[in-house]
Amino acid sequence: MALDLDGALALISSFEPDGIESYEQARTAMIALIRDVPNPAMRTTFEPGHLTASAIVLSPDKDHVLLVHHKRLLRWLQPGGHIEARDTTLEAAARREVFEETGASLPRDVAGVLLGLDVHAIPAARGEPEHLHHDVLFGFVASEDRIRVSEESHAVQWAARRDLDRYEPDAPLARTVLRAFARLA
Repeated sequence: MALDLDGALALISSFEPDGIESYEQARTAMIALIRDVPNPAMRTTFEPGHLTASAIVLSPDKDHVLLVHHKRLLRWLQPGGHIEARDTTLEAAARREVFEETGASLPRDVAGVLLGLDVHAIPAARGEPEHLHHDVLFGFVASEDRIRVSEESHAVQWAARRDLDRYEPDAPLARTVLRAFARLA
């Protein structure tokens, strides 16, 4: 199987940036990526980068957000990552990444909400050059609080809404987390 690029293009094209310039710029870049690059989801597409999928996951009480302390990047981030061959949709990739990285359970019968788009640089490492991740961010509410740490992370944490600043999120992550609290509550 492979990612449904027509579906991905339709989803990204329909995203409403609500006047946020970085969302608008990311949407434009992602549309061009999908239209102009033969394999926009392939991990080895370094120029102009490749699609990734991630998730802002709220706790069942909707007062905490799930964060992972990434081993390679040494910072708190949302769960997410590369598209794999078995991922047929961007949402499916985000769901898979959540489970692989945190063990969190997401309800299968509730669709994820497209919350944001972000294009950001990934530093060179492990034989890969610096490149861009064109990240599509979905919002979910977990079925339960149970989580676990994966090999990709130092820690996994339910961060209280009031304590989010302690995790030093960058501006795009903080903005998208706030959208999740507003839209998924």
